[in-house]
Amino acid sequence: MDEIVALYDTDGLPCGSAPRALVRRDNLHHAATAVVVLDPDERVYVHRRTTTKDVYPGMYDVCAGGVLLAGEGPYEGAVREVAEELGVSGVPLVPIFTGAYEDAHTSYEAFGYLVDNWSGEVRWQPEEVAWGGWMALEEVVARLDDPDWPLVPDSRALVGPWLRARAQSPGRHTF
Repeated sequence: MDEIVALYDTDGLPCGSAPRALVRRDNLHHAATAVVVLDPDERVYVHRRTTTKDVYPGMYDVCAGGVLLAGEGPYEGAVREVAEELGVSGVPLVPIFTGAYEDAHTSYEAFGYLVDNWSGEVRWQPEEVAWGGWMALEEVVARLDDPDWPLVPDSRALVGPWLRARAQSPGRHTF
């Protein structure tokens, strides 16, 4: 069964729903979450998406996340996504940014969150994650400047500024 995705208007508000396949086919404006996971040493959990993903297959990502389902709030969606993709659960998520992103492949309102000081196990969802590991925050920021590093473009645009600010001044940052 196709997931039913929450559609959003350009003011960032829910305005309906549609099957995921239709959202992807017609690039309908929807909402999605992005969850950055940092360990106590300020390392970022980076993973490579599987080659079967419907958007940006095989590329690296600096956050877990995904589309909001119909009737689901951003926080609940973020909690669900980081638990599904990385097995990270039972901790509060801190809001760190909101924004909008659009390209030829996707169009959405973004809700970014942080899991800070994660010291638990990371367990990948094999359908979504092909590889993952901890990377120093400074290295991630350096790679943001490398156009040859195959990072998903939405994370580069939306999460990149937050990562840069965090690297310059460790602590809580929101946009």
